[in-house]
Amino acid sequence: MRNPLSIQLYTVRDGVDADLPGTLARLAAIGYGAVEPYDITTDPHGLRALVDDLKLVVSSTHAPVLTDKRDDILAAAGIVGTDTVIAPGITAEHWTSPEDVRSIADRLNEAARAAADHGVRIGYHNHFWELEYTIGGRPALESLADWTDPAVFLEIDVYWAATAGVDVPELLTRLGDKVRYLHVKDGPATRTGPWTAVGAGVVPIPEILAAAPDVEWHVVELDECATDLYEALAESHAYLTH
Repeated sequence: MRNPLSIQLYTVRDGVDADLPGTLARLAAIGYGAVEPYDITTDPHGLRALVDDLKLVVSSTHAPVLTDKRDDILAAAGIVGTDTVIAPGITAEHWTSPEDVRSIADRLNEAARAAADHGVRIGYHNHFWELEYTIGGRPALESLADWTDPAVFLEIDVYWAATAGVDVPELLTRLGDKVRYLHVKDGPATRTGPWTAVGAGVVPIPEILAAAPDVEWHVVELDECATDLYEALAESHAYLTH
């Protein structure tokens, strides 16, 4: 399957907290074959046992890899069975000058060098502010792409990119193979949502996917949901696999 489908577990965070085994089983029953967790250090062995039992894979993980938790995160990545750790975003106040962005790039590069010793690669996941602040007339995220080593990749959140007002297919074309993952989500393209099933909102999903045909994973995420959450996840799965 080209561009296999994963799901960011933050979408079902209430279920993760209340009943992780049952929540993973419900996602697997919908048809999701992979997950992108956001906490792999609390019980990495337990998580690995659960995903193995359900024949799921860990496509990647979000984790604060630019903090002093890095070594624990990199060790846990190997336990849960992923070679991909994605920084889930640096907050907006750190995107106010070229020097700020250069510093973020330097930190990602350093993390990537450390991660390579563990057989792990490092990515960065955007929100809207990395695209609203500009450097030389371009979204700052593009400067980040220029200033990071080839080993550092981007996971573009297409909803937040649309919310920032950029032409997302054109952005993806400019970034090229720096983009290896897409967070695929839909809704009104506003900062507060609520989000909808993929294909039910205003984000131009077909054009976006066509602009980045060679990414490794499509990762579904609904920050909040305007309808029944699991129905929206099933609709999203059907939309992206048919």
